[in-house]
Amino acid sequence: MGETIILYPSPLRGHIVSMLELGRLILKRHPRFSVIVILSSASAAAPTPVANSSSITVLHLPPSAAAPAEGNQTPFDLARRDISNLRLALAAIAAAADLRALIIDGFSDAAFPVAAALGVPTYYYFTSGAAALAAFLHLPTLHGSTTKSFKDLGDETLNIPGLPPIKASDMPPVMHDRNWRMYGYILDNCRNMISSSGIIVNTCESLESRIIRVIKEGLCVPDRPTPPIFAVGPLVESKVDGDEGGGDKREKRHECLSWLDSQPSRSVVFLCFGSEGRFSAAQLKEMASGLERSGVRFLWVVRPPPRDASAKSTSGSNDGDDTSIEKFMPEGFLERTRERGMVVKSWAPQIQVLSHGSVGGFVTHCGWNSTIEAVHAGVPMVAWPLYAEQKVNRAFLVEDAALALPLSMSDEDGFVSADELAKRVTELMVGSGEGKVVRERVLAARDGVVEALSDGGSSQVSLAAVATLWKRG
Repeated sequence: MGETIILYPSPLRGHIVSMLELGRLILKRHPRFSVIVILSSASAAAPTPVANSSSITVLHLPPSAAAPAEGNQTPFDLARRDISNLRLALAAIAAAADLRALIIDGFSDAAFPVAAALGVPTYYYFTSGAAALAAFLHLPTLHGSTTKSFKDLGDETLNIPGLPPIKASDMPPVMHDRNWRMYGYILDNCRNMISSSGIIVNTCESLESRIIRVIKEGLCVPDRPTPPIFAVGPLVESKVDGDEGGGDKREKRHECLSWLDSQPSRSVVFLCFGSEGRFSAAQLKEMASGLERSGVRFLWVVRPPPRDASAKSTSGSNDGDDTSIEKFMPEGFLERTRERGMVVKSWAPQIQVLSHGSVGGFVTHCGWNSTIEAVHAGVPMVAWPLYAEQKVNRAFLVEDAALALPLSMSDEDGFVSADELAKRVTELMVGSGEGKVVRERVLAARDGVVEALSDGGSSQVSLAAVATLWKRG
């Protein structure tokens, strides 16, 4: 097989998609390498877009005989169950090929000591941006500076090098209690990243130049050397078949695209919150009222509320629910807005929507895939973070890069009022005040991304730099 690079993503569709794009990029720019993607045994439970990756060898690990960990199974736990089979696969490939590097993501962190024992250089592919990377690299320092959990620090400010000041409560929710198993996994992951051969980041120099510079200068890891950082993105899914969270293959053109064809240029605001984002019935009604008051044209992807009716916003999955979305809207809303709005249940082809000429704004949960898709398309944003590292991304988008407008949210439960949504959507779409600045900044960011990904651009230079390390073995 010659010089070989192995990619081992966690069994989350968004991570698999992004890792496959990295594999395609490596083959396109550096075809001397063979690329093998090893998929977790848990990946079989979710649809994975590997059919069009014929130039990439895809191996599925067999189901593990290891007993599952107690409690809810996190992606970290799923990776740990695959350790024995992964060790066998890596050893077999190393015996048959010139294995130059293993690339893993954060959730597949259990592979790091396995690769180290086999003497395989290991690189991390960070699927989010440099802002979140700065927070993760600085976590061991934050952990050692206090005995308190983030939940106990509450609104206290965290000073993370490269980032605007953020509240402790804005760190990813799964990290709020240092006694949680998930916190321990993430802390181990951060320490392993720091010890790795390098970190490949799904961003580019022009988009996050100041943060990348701060990381490279070692300010996020004050007590140890920082590994080499390679900003090779942003990589957007090349097969346009859904949003970042997935959905099944849809061969026919989605009806929302035909509706967009009939709308004026840059007149529609698109509201979509990833595959896991959903709101309470009360928040959905408030959002509908806000959109109606704004008078703006809109395309809104709505998922049924979480089963826990008390939740204001959460992540979850009950899209199989055949309940009509209309029951969650104010009475008569769909009829009153049918001339200027469209509500779609659960799914829309996000990349195609953002690239459509009629779309002029995006209300987003600040997931990184959604963020870079919007920047690629030159679409300004309103930031409505819900979970994971999204509040860290919001800090970057709103305060550092000015690519998004903020929303005033309840400190208690994240609730957003109709008046607040109407105000921000109108400001974005009319292009007044801060909305004008955001529109101009996102167009400049789009041009910077295009340049970075072009021949000789910064992202291609970064990829060439890491490829040089692989060639040296």
